[in-house]
Amino acid sequence: MQAAIVVLVVEDDQLIQSLVEEALADGGFEVAIACTGEEAAELPNATSPKYRALVTDIDLGRGKMNGWALARHAREDTPDLPVVYMSGDSAEDWTSQGVPNSVMLAKPFAPAQLVTAVSQLLNSVTPPQS
Repeated sequence: MQAAIVVLVVEDDQLIQSLVEEALADGGFEVAIACTGEEAAELPNATSPKYRALVTDIDLGRGKMNGWALARHAREDTPDLPVVYMSGDSAEDWTSQGVPNSVMLAKPFAPAQLVTAVSQLLNSVTPPQS
């Protein structure tokens, strides 16, 4: 049996966090949650599962690290990590701020759009060797 694909979701709004988690779980993914960029940046260094994709809000409110900075930080460790950005008001900055080979979803979006975006990005990267 193939191991579950773990997606790290970074979202400070509890309602949106729950909707994203449910959509990805329904799509067959395992989900790990962080509420701030700083919290998410520390997770891969811990004894946590290997994340295969990052789904992040842009404006993470409480923390100092926004979604743009978090994705750049994550790409330092994993250069081809699939990144899906979510934003209600920063979508126009994606071309200048987003990492290459990422997707921007403007809020509100349908759960199926999120699952499709993650799946397409995962299919475009070489799977890790065991």
